[in-house]
Amino acid sequence: MAELVFFSGTMDCGKSTLALQMDYNHRARGRGGVRFSCNDRAGDSTISSRLGLQTDAVEVGGDTDFWDEVVARRTSGLRVDYLICDEAQFYSASQVEQLARVVDEMDVDVFAFGITSDFRTRLFPGSQRLIELADKVQVLQVEALCWCGRRATQNARTVNGIMVVEGEQVMVGDVAPATGDDISDADAVGYETLCRRHYMRRVTAHGANVMAGADQPLPFDVDACLWPGAGALRQG
Repeated sequence: MAELVFFSGTMDCGKSTLALQMDYNHRARGRGGVRFSCNDRAGDSTISSRLGLQTDAVEVGGDTDFWDEVVARRTSGLRVDYLICDEAQFYSASQVEQLARVVDEMDVDVFAFGITSDFRTRLFPGSQRLIELADKVQVLQVEALCWCGRRATQNARTVNGIMVVEGEQVMVGDVAPATGDDISDADAVGYETLCRRHYMRRVTAHGANVMAGADQPLPFDVDACLWPGAGALRQG
């Protein structure tokens, strides 16, 4: 039985790497598949991993119909047993429904990979529909890390190193922390994974470095057991 499986996680957790590995594994067993992507960091019609892996793919646009894509290939004699759908968070809800139909009526496996929520902690439309319709939702076990070393659970957008929580949901940017020359560029857009604590406090790696450079201890770097006022509280 074919399945619709959604592999989700934050940035930097290896989604695209797994997508490429799964495609390789299935092709090695003689299965035919099609790779799809949308707004990949390396450009259109590409699936790329931050580890350096990269391959071609079909770019998903607003008018892409996955049912038609599979039908066109099968009627031309190509074998389509599975679909690799990277950056699935950018797909529309109707496109996710098309993927579900491909699974149910054509017996084609669909492996979708994407970020669950955006920089505002709101679900992407594509991810929301995948969670609602997928046979399986698997959170990737490779944990992205916040700059503090804790597990990162939130995707933050930065402009010139400063975290922002307003703006267009989709905006292409780099994931490298903005430092040095990066923050000199006008309106340099970047992305960073943060733990919930630092996301809520709006403290990015750049912001933490600035505060540390001022020789002022961050409130979350002070051990509560060693806080000077702790003794007074115990005596009271």
